[in-house]
Amino acid sequence: MRTYATAALISFHQWSVFAEPICCLTSDGLEGKVKGGTQFPALVSGPVKHPFFCLTSDQPVTACLLNTAFFSALGSSFLYGYNLSVVNAPALFIKNFYNKTWMERYGEPVGAETATLLWSMTVSIFAIGGLLGTLSVSLIINVLGRRGTLMLNNSFAVIAALLLSLGEKAKSFEMLIAGRLIIGVDSGIALSVLPMYLGEISPRYIRGFIGQFNAILICLGVFTGQVLGLPELLGQESRWNYLFSFLALPALLQLCVLSFLPESPRFLLIQRRDEAGAERAFQRFLGKEDVSQELEEVRGEAQAQGSLDSISVLQLMRTPAVRWQLITIIITMACYQLCGLNTIWYYTNGILREAGFAENILPYITLSTGAIETLAAIMSGLVIERIGRKPLLIFGFSAMAFFFSLLTVFLNLQNSVSWMPYLSYMCILAVIASFCSGPGGIPFILTGELFQQSYHPAAFMIAGTVNWLSNFAVGLLFPFIQETLESFAFLVFVGVCTLGSLYLYVVLPETKNKTFADISQSFAKINKIPAAFPSHEMELALCIKPKTNDKFQNVKIESSF
Repeated sequence: MRTYATAALISFHQWSVFAEPICCLTSDGLEGKVKGGTQFPALVSGPVKHPFFCLTSDQPVTACLLNTAFFSALGSSFLYGYNLSVVNAPALFIKNFYNKTWMERYGEPVGAETATLLWSMTVSIFAIGGLLGTLSVSLIINVLGRRGTLMLNNSFAVIAALLLSLGEKAKSFEMLIAGRLIIGVDSGIALSVLPMYLGEISPRYIRGFIGQFNAILICLGVFTGQVLGLPELLGQESRWNYLFSFLALPALLQLCVLSFLPESPRFLLIQRRDEAGAERAFQRFLGKEDVSQELEEVRGEAQAQGSLDSISVLQLMRTPAVRWQLITIIITMACYQLCGLNTIWYYTNGILREAGFAENILPYITLSTGAIETLAAIMSGLVIERIGRKPLLIFGFSAMAFFFSLLTVFLNLQNSVSWMPYLSYMCILAVIASFCSGPGGIPFILTGELFQQSYHPAAFMIAGTVNWLSNFAVGLLFPFIQETLESFAFLVFVGVCTLGSLYLYVVLPETKNKTFADISQSFAKINKIPAAFPSHEMELALCIKPKTNDKFQNVKIESSF
């Protein structure tokens, strides 16, 4: 068999994403076609171990990779979402428990101000715990690794489940408050480590899809909390503590399964210098024996970083080469919380009551919000590798601004038009769907994509800190905004979403199917640094002779990461 090849150079990435197959490895060698369907001769003689391997966007996704993505998110982001909604159904029962316990201790009913303070602490201390968890990530992750940190984090979930579920029997509302703090720590660690782990184990052509497991499981957790809180299930005074017992189940399941799944190969090779372990991890995640090109890519990145395993937050903030990446993550993560989604829940039940729905069926109708969240997140995960991160983010924030504007109009007409509450509720569902279509998950993906390996712990710590502080600020300030602006309060979020969309349109490059080095180069101009091509990134250019003429054409082969 004749071969035609000119030199060369081997790239960072083993697979390219094309609309149609360009090259395939078969048992007879490397065969393929150029645009227009022209076949070209095999370029590699001899047997190949993986006849299914093809340089297309339809690469096989291994069961190991999918299991890792699902179970790591199940015990992490799922619990975060569950804890966002689980306190809503038993709120009245918990307040009664606080009053009863106070009476037994002090012989008098709890005062109105004290009752409000206790309940506010129960709800808001979750965000304080999240901030504490985020700030502890860099200390833990460099010692235990990504997978090891997630496994350790399950201990916080189990402890929180015990405190929250046994607080009533122990007649201690302090146990509930402490449990909410600890599950907040669990969520803070999870929302920093999980996106980092998923981004490092995913081939670039499905990095967005795998990363969206984080958002999908958050939404599924919210929906699960709503379902289990129904009166027919656990939303009763005699059963509300079992709502919190459920926290231990996903945590223990994750602990069991992750024990048999690999650590991040990038972490193993760059920070642990464990080449054998990294090779085994790549083999399991990619489903093939020959992972030499993936190893070469990560070695190149390690050489480029020198002896710098990971940098501190202060070093990251002082590094000119990542200045605009850092600004972009801060703005995107702030918009994630300040876009107003959490404030929707202040209005939902009131709007449904205005529409004439009976009080006893409100929990069933509000299930639609959790269902819409989950469906929108799944759809986003399915299209993110076709549409890209930037369009989904801009569309999501822009659509939220539009529907918040409509909601403001409908709220002001609600008392004068009988059917207006129905339109208001449709706007609420549209806002939720818009958020989950992009802004609900992509900020976490971007944090992993905009920075190379040594920057990850510090970058996720900064992003997480902005996330939790913004969350706390919304909860603290929105009641005052609502009191001052009333039904015009949502115009504040119209401004936030509009400004966020404009910034992303001007500054953010598309990161879909790009290497970490390529993404860094995209920011080189705005960071005012030389856009030097990395010396360790190389290309394999194959000159082939089509059957139709004697002209040579080049086909680029790139690696998977």
